[in-house]
Amino acid sequence: MKWLLGILINAVLFMAMAGYFNGSFHVSGFAAAISASFLLSILNVLVRPLLILLTLPATVLTLGLFLFVINAVTLELTDMLMGTDFEISGFGMALLATVIMSIVNLVIQKTIFHEKHQ
Repeated sequence: MKWLLGILINAVLFMAMAGYFNGSFHVSGFAAAISASFLLSILNVLVRPLLILLTLPATVLTLGLFLFVINAVTLELTDMLMGTDFEISGFGMALLATVIMSIVNLVIQKTIFHEKHQ
């Protein structure tokens, strides 16, 4: 359930970013946003661990900030695999999108999925 909610949240984020960054970030519709979000989650399961392992020295040297670059690479892979329905203008836009997605997902996880401590 949490995974499906994450896909929906990312799809809404994709739509919001497409509206805000009109020329740099394009999503053809909500179905394309859901498809891109689903594809991104699959890439995060299959490709992201391999990228993290291969770039471990850079990740350690940057105290984990290189993970944003890895997330941007997976977002660019999603862009390549989705075709014209989901377009990101460049790596800089993908990096900005991953920072925004990370911050929003962190806030949502802290508010919605916050476990009450007794």
